Amino acid sequence: MAPRIGYLLPTREAVMQGRPETGPLFALAERAEALGYDSVWVGDSLLARPRHDPLTLLAAAAARTRKVTLGTAVFLPALRNPVVLAHQLATLDRISEGRLVLGAGIATDVANIRAEFASAGVPFEGRVGRLMEGLRLARALWTGKPVDWEGGGRSPPACSDRPRIGRADRRSGSPARSARRSNAPAAISTAGSPTSPIWSAGASNGRRCNRSCARPGAIPASLRRRTM
Repeated sequence: MAPRIGYLLPTREAVMQGRPETGPLFALAERAEALGYDSVWVGDSLLARPRHDPLTLLAAAAARTRKVTLGTAVFLPALRNPVVLAHQLATLDRISEGRLVLGAGIATDVANIRAEFASAGVPFEGRVGRLMEGLRLARALWTGKPVDWEGGGRSPPACSDRPRIGRADRRSGSPARSARRSNAPAAISTAGSPTSPIWSAGASNGRRCNRSCARPGAIPASLRRRTM
């Protein structure tokens, strides 16, 4: 299998350099597709690493491209309301016509990211459990059936759009077991089956993720390090 090459849009660099215009970013996404890149990625941060909102940006990029995979590198679901996020991801999956890949992370334990969580009103401790519960809730909502969820103490409405779910690292033969054993969070993929070569990132699992991301079908390790 030939390596798949992705391009990370410089969303952070543009904002920090005082160039918040999005037109040039979309032009880069179109250029990456025209040059034959397999995927285009955007990072995520509310305050710690200023940049554009990734899901909004990807929705616009989806309208400007036709075949390139669109993904987050990496997204922090723990900072979002899981019901709202499930709706946003399902909508973005429809806009991109199945090209969405969500790379999900837990956030590095450093001062500015702790401050980011505090500003969003989200406890930093327990973020791993919050991420995993949020993804489980999203998956339940995507079945299109009524959901009675005990974790949040509420019964969210049903959602009919359902991106497929997968977890990273195919080497063990069981992607779900591998993600739990490696302490890496889940990744949501709409690009293929649950065993597609998607990827995940964990702050406490850098070495394993570097090896995983070097495999064909995953983001090159050099790109992963730029986003963490």
